[in-house]
Amino acid sequence: MSKKCELTGKSPLKGHRVSHANNKMKRKFFPNLKNVTFKSDILKRNIKLSVSNSALRTVDYKGGLDFYLKSVKSFKLSPKAKKLKNKIIAKA
Repeated sequence: MSKKCELTGKSPLKGHRVSHANNKMKRKFFPNLKNVTFKSDILKRNIKLSVSNSALRTVDYKGGLDFYLKSVKSFKLSPKAKKLKNKIIAKA
């Protein structure tokens, strides 16, 4: 499982861990991912996705997974989410 959000495309960033003596050691900043089950009203089924916390808040703000996928651009989505978006648009 990759450490990448399936809805926003957020992935790990590279940076330095800096000590008190200003020694720099390489590290990664991982996005805050959660495994979430969404309910799709249009497809009438549950969908499991690995989503960042900020994307989860955005989905709630937009009014659900169906409305979020309709409004978001496809290049940010994972292949699984792109298929879901196409199915939702075809049914609606």
